[in-house]
Amino acid sequence: MSTLKFAVLPGDGIGPEVMEVALNVLSTIAAKENMQLDYKTADVGGIAIDNHGSALPDSTLEVCKTADAILFGSVGGPKWENLPPKEQPERAALLPLRKAFSLFANIRPGLLYAELAEASPLKTERIPNGIDIVCIRELTGGIYFGQPKETKDLEGDDILAIDTMIYKKSEIERIADVAIATAKSRGKRLCSVDKANVLETSVLWRQTVTERVAAKAPELELTHMYVDNAAMQLARDPNQFDVLFTENMFGDILSDEMAVICGSLGMLASASLGAGKNSLGKPFGLYEPAGGTAPDIAGKILANPCAQVLSAALMLRYSFGLEEAATAIEKAVETAVKGGTRTSDIAFGSEVASTKDMELAILASL
Repeated sequence: MSTLKFAVLPGDGIGPEVMEVALNVLSTIAAKENMQLDYKTADVGGIAIDNHGSALPDSTLEVCKTADAILFGSVGGPKWENLPPKEQPERAALLPLRKAFSLFANIRPGLLYAELAEASPLKTERIPNGIDIVCIRELTGGIYFGQPKETKDLEGDDILAIDTMIYKKSEIERIADVAIATAKSRGKRLCSVDKANVLETSVLWRQTVTERVAAKAPELELTHMYVDNAAMQLARDPNQFDVLFTENMFGDILSDEMAVICGSLGMLASASLGAGKNSLGKPFGLYEPAGGTAPDIAGKILANPCAQVLSAALMLRYSFGLEEAATAIEKAVETAVKGGTRTSDIAFGSEVASTKDMELAILASL
């Protein structure tokens, strides 16, 4: 019997509610596949500030270090918005976790079932078959982490703020390898996004990506696109892309745009893979829904748990190598939603299901 050892960080708002559903789904698939779940739950985000004085306590970090993966909920909310920016849950929890585990590759599937096409702000005739693309974002380099990063007073009343964008060739190569592997497993089309007409980091990005694909996967169809055009094309015709990948800041923006055109954050999962391996020789990763804590519906059992469940499926795929189990969960979610079980974010005139209703429909599909 194989054992799945992972950390569970439910976080704030709807995080604990949707995490409970994901764990129940994992328990069901584990029983079917003769696997054992070995997980520890720890505080992160606002609740960790309340209970421990820090958004990412040392005790939580230790739980993560002894695991093979992290299943993450969501953090933040109005209660903590008045804290200094560096102490707020989003910045004080997620960025340190990414740094601690070198989580350099964010993989976010952009999936919209044809049956939910009206949930997208795009006209249905633009996406008659739904949307199926993947955005891959470099997560630990670029302008978010480059130094110097500071704000200082100048003479008189002037103020100077500095953010530095830095990329090394080796950083670009390793995210390119993730994009290459993803494209190989899908439609063999890869679009690299940069701003090479303006930025030196983008000139190096384009050159490195071109060389890497030519050397490792010449069978792929590689294209390059400036980020402003990519943002427009994503809204005009998202399915022209298959695998879209880019650096940290551009990926932050484009992946959120992709989430919007896919209709509901409640349906979108993500995986953040680390540079190191876990005890199984697989990538250590952090798996989380694309959405936030939704404080307006927290505690009302109205949240869509699908993104959290699909994030658990990604964990099985990448950090535990359990492709069949991951696919079974993904198909169960698809069957439940296409069968008519719809939480309020994807209902559109259909009967509104509760979080529990969605859980039961997914479990029935399994």
